[in-house]
Amino acid sequence: MWEGCDALKKKRLVQIGGVTEDHLSIERSITQTLVPEVRKAMPPISPFQVEHGVFEFETLDSPGAQPPEYDISFVMYSNQRLIWPIEAKVLENDGTLAEYIKDINDNFLTCRYGPFTSEGAMLAYLLKGKPSKAFKKIEKRLNCILNHHPDFANRDHRTSDHQRTVPKGKPYPRDFRCHHLILEVGAVHYPGGAVP
Repeated sequence: MWEGCDALKKKRLVQIGGVTEDHLSIERSITQTLVPEVRKAMPPISPFQVEHGVFEFETLDSPGAQPPEYDISFVMYSNQRLIWPIEAKVLENDGTLAEYIKDINDNFLTCRYGPFTSEGAMLAYLLKGKPSKAFKKIEKRLNCILNHHPDFANRDHRTSDHQRTVPKGKPYPRDFRCHHLILEVGAVHYPGGAVP
């Protein structure tokens, strides 16, 4: 994932996506460009594939409803129900965390996202501010401890451990580790070059 992010940062992100400056468009255009970079960085033989926009049919609310859709996911070749999801969020600054926190509490910790896995990730595209400040605020808002990942000590990568609310009768893992990755994209990467 990080190798793909490194490759992405070498591109001029202002050339990515459309002309609108809303957060959802920015998130989608960066993510759509990031996934092929991650795919190129993967080893030639891997037990999983990386995909953009995978649906989670296990937690579909009702027939005909729209299933949850992951921004990025690693899907096992041997069992395509095993999906390791990554949700991307644009952070206008290191304190705009409402949607980020909502995805963790309402989707990951309720087993709506990643029901069959004990881990998942949030990927923040930080436009302004410092990752260190964002991590402190995430810790406070989630009332948890963010730990450095031992394999990524020099990266803006932390983990937090949680207990999920597992729906009655479901065999989903209760223990859940959330990875928090912050990619500084900066205001210069907005279409037009300025934060709206």
